[in-house]
Amino acid sequence: MDQAETVLTPSSWVVVGLDNGGTCNNATVLDATGQFLVNNMVENPSRVLDGPESAVEALADAFAGILELTSTPLSLVRAVGLDTPGPASAHGVISSKGATNFNQVSWHGFDIRGALEARLGLPVIYNNDANAAALYAHHRHFGTAALETSSVAAIVGTGLGGGVVENGKVIRGAAGMAGELGHVQIPLHGVLEDDQPVPVCNCGFAGDVEAIASLTGIKNNLLPYWLTRFPEHPLAAEPIGKAAKLLRGYGEKEDPLAMAVFGQQAKAIGKLFTIAANFTDPSAYFLGGGVVEAAPHFRQWFLNTVRENTQLRDEQAKAATFALVADLDMAGARGAAVAALDAVANNPR
Repeated sequence: MDQAETVLTPSSWVVVGLDNGGTCNNATVLDATGQFLVNNMVENPSRVLDGPESAVEALADAFAGILELTSTPLSLVRAVGLDTPGPASAHGVISSKGATNFNQVSWHGFDIRGALEARLGLPVIYNNDANAAALYAHHRHFGTAALETSSVAAIVGTGLGGGVVENGKVIRGAAGMAGELGHVQIPLHGVLEDDQPVPVCNCGFAGDVEAIASLTGIKNNLLPYWLTRFPEHPLAAEPIGKAAKLLRGYGEKEDPLAMAVFGQQAKAIGKLFTIAANFTDPSAYFLGGGVVEAAPHFRQWFLNTVRENTQLRDEQAKAATFALVADLDMAGARGAAVAALDAVANNPR
């Protein structure tokens, strides 16, 4: 396990946050006073490709490692927050059709939350990774006002995840799939060029946000179209998957093709936030994902473009803010920990 640069010790009882990814788990500790005990990534291999048994053991290793690193006695741990990529139920059962990073048949319908709870002997509170990041963004931004405010977050990655937070709590939905913002279908007028095909998502929907605002959307839909407009572009000589990953670097240099692609993504998210404005009227709109890790001038341009394409009434514009998700690489683990702390606070021993 990587060593943290800054390590604190607990001043009271704690919860542990575990963020499960395709390559690594990230772990953190949050004490009852609201203090995170580590200020950077603390990772170990997730072993998800080795199947459920190995992956659960890797999560247990992450749990033990973060306690050792922060000199936290096991007796102080009240609960564990866990997040994984979805789709999964509200109780942490992986979709019967599998999910991101969980393609093997042994993962289909697997209760990862229950398995980790049995392994650790502690309550485990589950969220999908986008909901966890949205929850952390909300609490980090609003601080003491978090329980009195609402937000919507769009997390742009391989797909487009999201989260809806109301009064400081993630809206889960009946099946645990609320906040799947990537699969909201949006009006495409003003987003696509007149001769541009309607983007199709891997989920089968046409014209949803993920089909445009995601790495998959770039690879499958946007970049193939824009390369026909810029046939001499250097990316035309690259395999499309590699070209899609390289595109952000061109965007940071204000390359015309890249700016066209990312402009369409920002407009699509603006359309999504316009729907959110009329559905939940949130106090804040958060943007996360790879764009947050980009050069400051580029990510600010992207956020400004999203804002310009979000149609708000005057009253809403005065009441709401737009912001980037803070501490993005740690947001999942920290959001999982916030959810666990909230669960303990509402169900004290």
